[in-house]
Amino acid sequence: MTRPSKIGAEAALKQLSGWAVADGPRDAIAKTFRFSDFAAAFGFMTRIAIMAEKLDHHPEWFNVYNRVDVILTTHDADGVTALDVTLAGLMDMAAKSAGIKDD
Repeated sequence: MTRPSKIGAEAALKQLSGWAVADGPRDAIAKTFRFSDFAAAFGFMTRIAIMAEKLDHHPEWFNVYNRVDVILTTHDADGVTALDVTLAGLMDMAAKSAGIKDD
């Protein structure tokens, strides 16, 4: 599969809502999702894991109870690509259907 080229965090953010440039020196985007409880958060992660596997593009994430912190970047492009925008959009849609508390 041909991997997309780097577009950068700023270009990606123009296509997304609620995402931000990730802290640190690398080119990445980040978002925190909050759900009603652990089961909703874990269900969200499970749905995204299946989608990510199909895209062959995997998030960096951290989960505690009802919160899922996500960082997206394409390591082999050394920054944000269209794959990150696609996965971020899928996450936003999945979060809405999982009953997100707030963005």
